[in-house]
Amino acid sequence: MLGTDFTTGSPVWLDLGSPDTAAAAAFYSGVFGWEFAPVGQDDVDYGFFQLDGKTVAALGALTQEGAGSAWMLYFQTPDADATAKATAQAGGRVRAEPFDIPDAGRMAQLTDPGGAEFAVRQPPGRMGLEKTSENNTLCWAELHVGDPAAAVDFYGGLFGWRSQDMDAPGMTYRVLSTAEGDQQDASFGGIAALGDGGDSARWIPYFAVADADETAARAQSAGGSVLMPAADVPDVGRIAWLADPFGAAFAVLKPAPQM
Repeated sequence: MLGTDFTTGSPVWLDLGSPDTAAAAAFYSGVFGWEFAPVGQDDVDYGFFQLDGKTVAALGALTQEGAGSAWMLYFQTPDADATAKATAQAGGRVRAEPFDIPDAGRMAQLTDPGGAEFAVRQPPGRMGLEKTSENNTLCWAELHVGDPAAAVDFYGGLFGWRSQDMDAPGMTYRVLSTAEGDQQDASFGGIAALGDGGDSARWIPYFAVADADETAARAQSAGGSVLMPAADVPDVGRIAWLADPFGAAFAVLKPAPQM
């Protein structure tokens, strides 16, 4: 289960790049009940989404010309420089060389060999998700990529992730776990093959919700769109794929009752 006791390879941070941070903050407030807390610096358009006073994600202005709005997942690493170098050596790309952020650790922006963008964070640093795997918080991270087997090898080399195959309708789904502890308890995400719709490789954040259908309706009412209507997935729960008004994709999950 995705938690907040971070180890190597854990999803440790999540932020959204948007062309209109005020409108994006209003959208996610309406969908998830989040409150937006700016960092308080006049020259920095960045802040934290909070729920019950706990940070659950972040939001900032797009900084790269031509970039589209998207969610970015950060994974913990003991050495951001070494992870960036290993990414390049394995056929990936370093979009932003490792850099330090006060109180947040050392970061790097990377792209895997399949084309999916991600980031890494090296502690020490106080920045980290404070609430996960509860309603209206991050509960799962899913990679959609052209060659899932190659992705397992790549990320396994970077972070030591373990992978377990699971049969799913029309496909093999690979459940990901960090290297430490019981494999099921350490699971945090999965890898699926890209469909035939022409989508590019990407990581998709899943947020737990009390009602996937109702959340999808709220997203539409707030100016977002439904990419995949709510549907039941056996032994997983009810899932819907959504996009905010600027096209950033995310998913919501009403987990199936635990046996």
